[in-house]
Amino acid sequence: QGQLVESGGGSVQAGGSLRLSCVASGYTYCTYDWQWYRQAPGKEREFVSGVRKGSKGSSTSYADSVKGRFTISQGNAKNTVYLQMDSLKPEDTAMYYCNLYGIPCGEFFGSNSWGQGTQVTVSS
Repeated sequence: QGQLVESGGGSVQAGGSLRLSCVASGYTYCTYDWQWYRQAPGKEREFVSGVRKGSKGSSTSYADSVKGRFTISQGNAKNTVYLQMDSLKPEDTAMYYCNLYGIPCGEFFGSNSWGQGTQVTVSS
């Protein structure tokens, strides 16, 4: 059984930066579609950013609230994804989760997996 392990969370002051990482192990996929979500206390989990590698290159997407401040990237090994977070704001405080939609070789549909979450706290 595969697992996703996140790291890089922590506490910073407003304006600071953090880099989150998520590594997948135990999976044998041909396609790795990655996303980051976050959930603040008392709020629903929300999409932050996603990256997908296709035959013509990678495509990324961002929530409006993080555009221009966060950058998602996939490692050279497809089983790793990063989220560079700059100019952090107190409203970015949340538990951050990586999500992997993996598709096995020769298949059309895949499976969804979640990491355990890493806490990001931004103080004003």
